[in-house]
Amino acid sequence: MSATVRWGVLATGGIAASFTADLLEMPDAEVVAVGSRSTASAKAFAERFGIPRAYGDWAELAADTDVDVVYVATPHSAHRAAVELCLDNGRAVLCEKPFTLNAREAAELVALARRRGLFLMEAMWMYCNPVVRELARLVADGAIGEVRTIHADFGLEGPFAPDHRLRDPAAGGGALLDLGVYPVSFAQLLLGEPDRVHADALLSPEGVDLNTGVLLGWDSGATALLSCSLVADTPLTASVTGTTGRIEVPRGFFCPEGFVLHRDGREPEEFTVPGRRAGFQYEAAEVMRCLRAGETESPLVPLDGTLAVMRTLDAVRERIGVRYPADTV
Repeated sequence: MSATVRWGVLATGGIAASFTADLLEMPDAEVVAVGSRSTASAKAFAERFGIPRAYGDWAELAADTDVDVVYVATPHSAHRAAVELCLDNGRAVLCEKPFTLNAREAAELVALARRRGLFLMEAMWMYCNPVVRELARLVADGAIGEVRTIHADFGLEGPFAPDHRLRDPAAGGGALLDLGVYPVSFAQLLLGEPDRVHADALLSPEGVDLNTGVLLGWDSGATALLSCSLVADTPLTASVTGTTGRIEVPRGFFCPEGFVLHRDGREPEEFTVPGRRAGFQYEAAEVMRCLRAGETESPLVPLDGTLAVMRTLDAVRERIGVRYPADTV
């Protein structure tokens, strides 16, 4: 692996544009190709960002041997097919979250990557954020004692029209997979996979969740109260309370600029990261570090952790009665 890592971008939507813009600010990253199902879309994206090769077919991008790693930015209903195609062609992959539509699909991709000895990582940028990493370190070191409660929410005001992808079961629609993956991932970063899952939701006429509340429980006695919504602009905050203190994360907990640590008998402590960069650069840097080191999995975003989150999301959907066509394949 050379000093410069060569990226391919699969898909040309908003998240692909944001990630590519961040990559272009990194001196050790080069975006060499973009792929789309539309040649016109791929060419327009390539011209916008100065990318030398544009493919109107995913397979062409996956087969490009000048690409070290592919960033998959399709809607999550296409993640399994896109990632499988890239892995089958020998490409390392960073795949947007949620990783897949269900835990079965996720397990199949992880097994394929491990069998081929190829790098694979979910693009859970929150886990790579240095503020979140410091929060997790403090919790693990016992700064607030034993964790007892976690609160986190992610809601958008909406409304979303019935024909929007967020209302489409075939596209993995609903609040849970698009937004709820963040609160669930935050809780499991700190406590691991829960022992019990409870949930309730308001469903749309199409059968996807519009407003969902989740209660996770661990045998340690810890609980997590989480929510996600497509009909309400929630605070987008998080907090972790332990036996000797608590941590409060302000709005935008999934990409925070800092947090406040409250400990018994002490003044509140504010934590920030000097020189903080754009959000997607942290996960990109972790991918490139792993590739240069010959690692096929990231310790910051481990595949077993991704699988555990997908099992929890499956359990929530089972409790609230949301099923996708892909679940019956």
